[in-house]
Amino acid sequence: MKKTLSFNFLMFIIVFLIMFSSNLICVLGMMVLYYLDFFHNNIFSHYAFPALAMLASLIVGTGLSIIVGRKILKPANELINAMQVVATGDFSVRVKEQGKKTEMAELLSNFNTMAEELGGIEMFRQDFINNFSHEFKTPIVSIRGFAKQLLKDNISEEQRKEYAGIIIAESERLTNMSFNILLLTKLENQQIISDKKEFYLDEQLRKCVLLLEKQWSRKRIQLNLQLEEIRYRSNEEMLSHVWNNLILNAIKFSTEGSEMVIKCYARGRKAIVEVQDEGIGINPGTMKHIFDKFYQGEASHTTEGNGLGLPLVKRIVDLCQGRITVRSEVGKGSTFTVQLPLEEVCYPANP
Repeated sequence: MKKTLSFNFLMFIIVFLIMFSSNLICVLGMMVLYYLDFFHNNIFSHYAFPALAMLASLIVGTGLSIIVGRKILKPANELINAMQVVATGDFSVRVKEQGKKTEMAELLSNFNTMAEELGGIEMFRQDFINNFSHEFKTPIVSIRGFAKQLLKDNISEEQRKEYAGIIIAESERLTNMSFNILLLTKLENQQIISDKKEFYLDEQLRKCVLLLEKQWSRKRIQLNLQLEEIRYRSNEEMLSHVWNNLILNAIKFSTEGSEMVIKCYARGRKAIVEVQDEGIGINPGTMKHIFDKFYQGEASHTTEGNGLGLPLVKRIVDLCQGRITVRSEVGKGSTFTVQLPLEEVCYPANP
């Protein structure tokens, strides 16, 4: 309320100055005409001059004030009304922008940009809530359903083991999802990397491959490791989530008996890691959203996952001031490439 009053007071001062200046100009003009004996030779006497000057200045000043005042106040009032609409939670409102490069034009343009960004954030929030609810609801319903089946007396021992296995798998899915959400939320609010230390990037990749041996062995995937020795400085535990997710993602979409290539090498002041698979590939439509939370593309109903792995990878790479790119062809596989900046003291690796 105080800000509105201050703004109105400012506009009042502007209008007053316009009226004052226009009236002053008008009076000065009348005085010039008077001293040039303009009125002495006409029907107007010098006694009528003060009244005529006041009337003329009032008409001209008021007219100019209304015209100029409306021109100044109109975009400002539109902006105030639009801000009140935004305060109610409606981010679709826009104000008419001005073509001239003025402070007011810049303010109107910035307001429209802000409203657009807020609208995008609100849409993302709604999508996140909807997807989050759906992803949590599905395994919970599954756990509840198969738990009820276990209570029945007429099921076989084989069915009982099958149902128990499904419950365990869905519980692990919920656990992983909760962990990824908490970790991603933490990283999104984190701006710097803490607990940095030097470690061998190639050795970290080998450990990740060994941890996932059960998964790639089950699909008889042939591994081709091309790892150069590189020392790197960062948060080792945090960076391991990048390789775990990329390798697990490659395993998930690889075909039976296919080959997976994992490369690690240094080029200039960058460490480059490539994870290449011969899987189903990614279509162009899905490619645009692979780093969006909970997005799983067309295969969301046929493969396990929760759509949080790649967003997590992207955030960690961004924190490392690196870059991640994807090349993919449907039916032939995908290659994820991560580029990380190297400090001068971290390479080449010591023998």
